[in-house]
Amino acid sequence: MEDDGGSRKSRYTTVSIPVTLYNRIKKLIEGTGFTSVSQFVTYVLREVVARIEEEKLRSEGISEEEKREIVERLKKLGYL
Repeated sequence: MEDDGGSRKSRYTTVSIPVTLYNRIKKLIEGTGFTSVSQFVTYVLREVVARIEEEKLRSEGISEEEKREIVERLKKLGYL
């Protein structure tokens, strides 16, 4: 997602996954709040990317204040 000073615009790309995995996810999300496989996959990827970014930040030795600012920016952008 891009932040253009207040309004949000979403841009998308296509990512291919094996059909068997798609079908497994489709069954997994039945009866949940997820309305599509894409919505679920986006949620999972955001969580994974955020954790990896947090780990990277910890290993880079930045200050706690810098970490808080970055986390806050990620939240405002909808990634956390």
